Amino acid sequence: MQLKIESVDIDFHQLVNNSLNAIWIVGDGGKIYYCNRACLDLLKVSSPEDILYKNFCVFLPPDIHEICQDRLRRVLEKRETLELLETKMFRIDGEVIEVELRTAPCYVADMIFAQVIVQDITHRKKAEKLLNDQGKLASIGQISASIAHEIKNPLTSVKGFLQLLKESQPHFYLDIMESELDKALATLQNLLNVSKPDLFEEPLVPIELCKELDSLLFLFQERLYNVNTELNFSDSERIVVGKRNLLLKAFFNLIKNALESIIDKGDIKIDHYYEAGFINIKICDTGVGISEDLLKKLGTPFLTTKSEGTGLGLTQVFTTIHEHGGTISVQSKIGQGSVFHVQLPCD
Repeated sequence: MQLKIESVDIDFHQLVNNSLNAIWIVGDGGKIYYCNRACLDLLKVSSPEDILYKNFCVFLPPDIHEICQDRLRRVLEKRETLELLETKMFRIDGEVIEVELRTAPCYVADMIFAQVIVQDITHRKKAEKLLNDQGKLASIGQISASIAHEIKNPLTSVKGFLQLLKESQPHFYLDIMESELDKALATLQNLLNVSKPDLFEEPLVPIELCKELDSLLFLFQERLYNVNTELNFSDSERIVVGKRNLLLKAFFNLIKNALESIIDKGDIKIDHYYEAGFINIKICDTGVGISEDLLKKLGTPFLTTKSEGTGLGLTQVFTTIHEHGGTISVQSKIGQGSVFHVQLPCD
């Protein structure tokens, strides 16, 4: 179809086909009759034949099929332009992405179709989740610091009187009480350090993470006796700018957790590579794994699977990585191990 506006010919078919947003034309029964180039890119297919004449629901989660069929009926029968719908979509390779659907009537000759505009919002959703997680960590940190401070003061007083009592009336039980009290005070101090990270005024310096990771592994030589380690370091010349001691503490905690998750023998693999403006560090272990319920809560103080752990180490890790403008994601299966994937911005 050609339309002449101010002496310029506009080919609307070409305009739609070259649109930056993916567009479907869907008919009765949900059959796809048209898709543009952006749709091929979005679904990672090489040919329109992989999409055309299929039911559009095959690319959507089963739990919203009924909702989408109802939306299609409203467009085809009632000529409604529908409100935005946020959902997930399956690419041909099985990858799941977050999308936003806009649906409106589309007239071709004397027939009515539904025009579905699909926009990929995966990156926006990840950014929203990151901001939400950072807000939660900040709130948890403030609450934790307040509680720790209020508890630490009276415990310090108790310790002082306990020491005076030991001097006048020594007893074995008093030694045990003092030892346990020291453990409680140490835990509170750790919580304060995580809530208000130490070395806060530490300067930003260029860091070669490959060298630092190699040095950190040397600290665990005794524990590595029954553990096979594999280091895949590429792009080692890439530099991250950050607070060196805080970042080293974070990666120390991740390696320590990976080692402690392996009960007898196992493997640990550490990958380092550059991609799209970020240094990627993956720490993989074949340990006991983390349950799905706990995965959603990682980074919360005192959340731990260890009998003698406090859960403060991972809180420090998440806080530090976020403070450096990075992200951290975790994949794990019970009995198979875990993968901690850290991304840090790199010029």
